[in-house]
Amino acid sequence: MASGLPATDLPRFIRELAEFVELGEADLAAVRRTAPLVLAREAAFTAALYDHFLRFPASASFFLGEDGAPDAERLERRKHSLGRWLRTTAEAALTSEASYYLLAVGLSHSHRATAPGAVPPHLMVGAISLAQTALARVFGAELDDPTAAQAASVAWNKLLLVHLAVLLLGYLPSSRA
Repeated sequence: MASGLPATDLPRFIRELAEFVELGEADLAAVRRTAPLVLAREAAFTAALYDHFLRFPASASFFLGEDGAPDAERLERRKHSLGRWLRTTAEAALTSEASYYLLAVGLSHSHRATAPGAVPPHLMVGAISLAQTALARVFGAELDDPTAAQAASVAWNKLLLVHLAVLLLGYLPSSRA
């Protein structure tokens, strides 16, 4: 894989990482083929994830108002943003536009200027894990063929880990290692 700062040539970084995790055309096709199953559950998916976040003080703090109660308006905006990410992910595009969109999402989480501040990276990792688990459950329940369900889960997992690598770039120090 290339050395230097990944964000200086993000499309190359993503291509090389996809190759490293063996995310190939067959995987991208599996993501696109199963996208309708996932997108049909977008509202339930986003609601479940934010309900989960609200159960834990470390993640709930990002969605509470000054009175300590969940901020419904903020939650709706975040659900909308998560839905956009899910729709973008379902396209399985490894384009320059998609890569810089992911970087912008990562930076918005890692460089929050307003209280309670940056989202800790372990919560980003945890959110991707929750998404992977939810997707595996969808494929297990909706696909009659266990081999197809496993292939869909594997493909989405590879893609989500490539996404996670980009999302976490905002947390890295800006020096060459």
